[in-house]
Amino acid sequence: MLKLLAFDTSTEALSVGVQHGDALFLYSGAGGAQSSATLIPVVMQLIAEAGLTLQQLDAIAFGRGPGSFTGLRTACSVAQGLGFGAGVRLLPIDTLHAVAEEARERFAVQRVVALLDARMDQVYAAEYDFGEHAPAHGEPRLLAPEDVRAPAGWALAGNAFQAYDARLPAGAVRHEVLPTAAALLRLCPALLAAGRTVAPADAWPLYVRDKVAQTTEERLRIRQDAATAATLHPSA
Repeated sequence: MLKLLAFDTSTEALSVGVQHGDALFLYSGAGGAQSSATLIPVVMQLIAEAGLTLQQLDAIAFGRGPGSFTGLRTACSVAQGLGFGAGVRLLPIDTLHAVAEEARERFAVQRVVALLDARMDQVYAAEYDFGEHAPAHGEPRLLAPEDVRAPAGWALAGNAFQAYDARLPAGAVRHEVLPTAAALLRLCPALLAAGRTVAPADAWPLYVRDKVAQTTEERLRIRQDAATAATLHPSA
């Protein structure tokens, strides 16, 4: 019986979920700057509702990016702090994979080009084929909207349509979705079976955009945030 915590703060939404066997406990709310203040209280509330402690979790999954720099830093630092404090391994998951999984679940699409608005006139993009015989996952890339390709039969999914719809491939079906904790939780079993968990010290955001690649100072700040989270909740 899997016991999992998952959260994503990479976009304008905050999504948190706890799985205890077949039971799911989910929260969605405003993200952005509010995530850093609300994420830990929401996590602890859902953990309590599920009748669990952090130490009982099999893993803590988080959306590692690409996405908002501040949001990715929040998710990673909180995951590290909780993981350190509870002695639980982490499962970093690409946010674009969660976007594609949400589209697959909600709209029954098997081939998805996942897109997230990267601002600065660009999008984050990756291809995901959920076909039974040859599942394929693309590498997240930073592209101009005109450079996105959607072969026949592939759907577009994400949050980039309001800003760039006319510049994205014509004729492709569009699904407005965000990366959610529920999607992360659905992805967890296969990723756990593949041995994709890491120790808290080895979990880092995935930025993609070179201009926000981590500096030494930024890595130190993430470690400090993680230490603060671990101090606040050492054995919750």
